[in-house]
Amino acid sequence: MNSSGSIRFHYVLRAVILLAFALYIGHLVQQDALHYYVAPKLARWIRLCPVPLSLMALSLGLQAVLGRSSALCDCEHRLPRSLLGSSALYSLFLLPLLLGFLLPDRALGSAAAAKKGLALSYTAVESGTGASFTAANPYEAEFAELAGQLYRQPVIPVFPEIFSETLGALNLYKSQFEGKEISVSGFLYREPQGAGRSGYAVSRFLVQCCTADATPFGILLAPGAQISLPADTWIEVRGKLHVTLHEGVETLQIAPQSITAVAAPSTPYVYTNADAAAAWKELQP
Repeated sequence: MNSSGSIRFHYVLRAVILLAFALYIGHLVQQDALHYYVAPKLARWIRLCPVPLSLMALSLGLQAVLGRSSALCDCEHRLPRSLLGSSALYSLFLLPLLLGFLLPDRALGSAAAAKKGLALSYTAVESGTGASFTAANPYEAEFAELAGQLYRQPVIPVFPEIFSETLGALNLYKSQFEGKEISVSGFLYREPQGAGRSGYAVSRFLVQCCTADATPFGILLAPGAQISLPADTWIEVRGKLHVTLHEGVETLQIAPQSITAVAAPSTPYVYTNADAAAAWKELQP
């Protein structure tokens, strides 16, 4: 069993770590950088975390300084007795904190997309012809409704609020959208070198909960497109859709008519929308 002095030391160290986490979250909130790491529905709760973390740190600090030695105990969870054990345990918390404070807050880009693999298409069977879109199952009903709305547009706008749903609807009914004009913005993704490819895509990361589950989602640019911009540049692409075969799978690509560098958005990621068809109507100018 550890001595009371050793237990007090561990209590103080844990209080410092909890307080550091509270300060780091407060720093992210102050810098408006939480959206780089978590989805908005989770961010609203994380903003409140500094309060309970600070109270927990205060409680541990008071126990360490004012607590009676007889009341201090590590019976439930044995504390490390050696310096090496303590260093190994607390480095698991201190290292992420140190990296968080030292590294810049920025959005995921091409490097992360290359590791995760860029999602390009849905593999479901298409239904419908021309301007008629039917759903093969209830899951596709919303895509069918959205596809019908998109088809009627002279230029299909891809709104960030329904980015993944729009690309999903287009890919699900890809043959009907052959030759249609589209306008979409995202970061410029370049396929990894050394794989015999030099393709590009305009992409965004789809986040469900936090960046740990982020999925790079995008649409290919035609191989002949002349692009001098560096990877991760935010661009707006306008061009025509065409069906192509990519790694043995049919998907859509854009034959660009214009590629314009734009400022990165304040919220770089996109999120799922439970009712994309209704959102589309609200987003219309």
